[in-house]
Amino acid sequence: MNSIPENNRNISQQYPESVTENHQVLSVLLDQLLGKKDQILVQQTKMGNVAAYVGSVTLEWFANRVKFASTLPILQNKYNPETENIEIDADSIDEVQQRPLDWSRQAPLVQYLASRKNHKFPPVLVVINQPWVDNAKADEWDSEGCAKKATTDFIPLDKNGTVGFLNVAEENVSIYALDGQHRLMGVQGLLELLKTGKLRRYKKDKTHNDSYITLSELIDDSQIDANDLQNLPQEKIGIEFICAVNAGETYTEAKQRVRSIFVHVNLMAAPLTKGQLTQLNEDDGFAIVARKIAVTHPLLAEKENRKPRINWNSATVAKNSTVLTTLQALQDMSTTYLGQKFPHWKPLEKGLIPQRPDDEELQEGIADFTELFDYLASLPSYKILDHEDTPVLRRFSFEKGGGEANILFRPVSQVALAQALGILVFKKGLSLDSIFKKLRKFDRQGGFSEMEFPHSVWYGVLYDPNKKRVQVAGKELAVKLLVYILGGMKDQMEVAQLRKALADARTMEDHSIGFDGKLVDQQDVGLPAVL
Repeated sequence: MNSIPENNRNISQQYPESVTENHQVLSVLLDQLLGKKDQILVQQTKMGNVAAYVGSVTLEWFANRVKFASTLPILQNKYNPETENIEIDADSIDEVQQRPLDWSRQAPLVQYLASRKNHKFPPVLVVINQPWVDNAKADEWDSEGCAKKATTDFIPLDKNGTVGFLNVAEENVSIYALDGQHRLMGVQGLLELLKTGKLRRYKKDKTHNDSYITLSELIDDSQIDANDLQNLPQEKIGIEFICAVNAGETYTEAKQRVRSIFVHVNLMAAPLTKGQLTQLNEDDGFAIVARKIAVTHPLLAEKENRKPRINWNSATVAKNSTVLTTLQALQDMSTTYLGQKFPHWKPLEKGLIPQRPDDEELQEGIADFTELFDYLASLPSYKILDHEDTPVLRRFSFEKGGGEANILFRPVSQVALAQALGILVFKKGLSLDSIFKKLRKFDRQGGFSEMEFPHSVWYGVLYDPNKKRVQVAGKELAVKLLVYILGGMKDQMEVAQLRKALADARTMEDHSIGFDGKLVDQQDVGLPAVL
């Protein structure tokens, strides 16, 4: 009877018998060696004279064996055990190797791991330390203060020393997360949730937030299989080990090297811009809709012999830029408009990745947003784009070349308009047809232009007369003004509050400016006419 496993018989068809036998022997040896809890199979790498060992560990091992970098012994005198951060002062500033931990991120990270089927954490970078490192009189230091050996104990399996086992016996080494502290925080929180059934939410500095994530609520809200949750601790994460001290290094040299690696890791990992995130996001329904409209709608899509109308990366538009808007603004417009109809597209809480909507809802959202842009394209200001570039429509009159100072060519105003229209359509029940009949008339009368002059509704709201620039802080007031002038605000208390807010916005240094440009008492500023 042939007892060779099927996978080994496949190997035997590809290699000579002697090679096949070697593979079988290696397989048996590896099974024996991999069963040892104190060793991890790794591959040795080297860049810039820094040796590292790359492998993988279970989430449970990661959570139980790896510590926060702020607990390194050399920092203990400044370590705050409550926040698990280093207290910064004149003595510790040169020792600090990590940015402060943000404990408010733990709950969203736990929810991500537990509720997302395709969750993925990048590999972590850790430092292996040994007890003798912090004992200047230890035998491992020579008379010159140089280490006689490294804090990593690597056992090679090949003659070139590229593959082997790393000794991680708990009695011999301590391991600290150099890059990946928040991932560690998230995994530790996950294990606590699975063990106790609940996890406290924290504020940034780890002060208590009087609320909890409970396992039962998480299962109910996210429709997770309880058995799948219990298997999470055995999932594996990539891990890269470096030594705290190399052979031949002094204590000071080792500390400087480790600090330098941390800085390099963070500097080289340049964060994506908001626009780049929108381009890549396959979970956020609003981002998906925004991307679709950006490349398909006639007002925005690239056309031959026409300058691009979207800034794909930056969240801002320069005064002389020929683009109409940004991809980030389109996502914000999508969020504020469609968010009135699809509030469940938003994540359950800040910091949590949203669940991708099903295809049917996405198609509905795309259709609704396309219809909105069909109507926006009918505005006289946007029709001018058929024969005029955007800079002259965007610039203020006092800027070089002059301009119309039209709010429809500013991203913040585009988002405010979309948000107001979302409220009017999905909350107030008005039709886009009736709304845009009013908006086209308002536009023809110059209602969107000359925001830098007192007769404009947007003076003091979207335009700051003192700094002579657009003010993003006025967006929410602009939304309320649009809802009001389009007939969507009926509550008298709400109207009174809007009147007061507009008067405050048009008051500078105790001087209130009326729509005729004259100084008036604040209570006499009033409101624009309802369309």
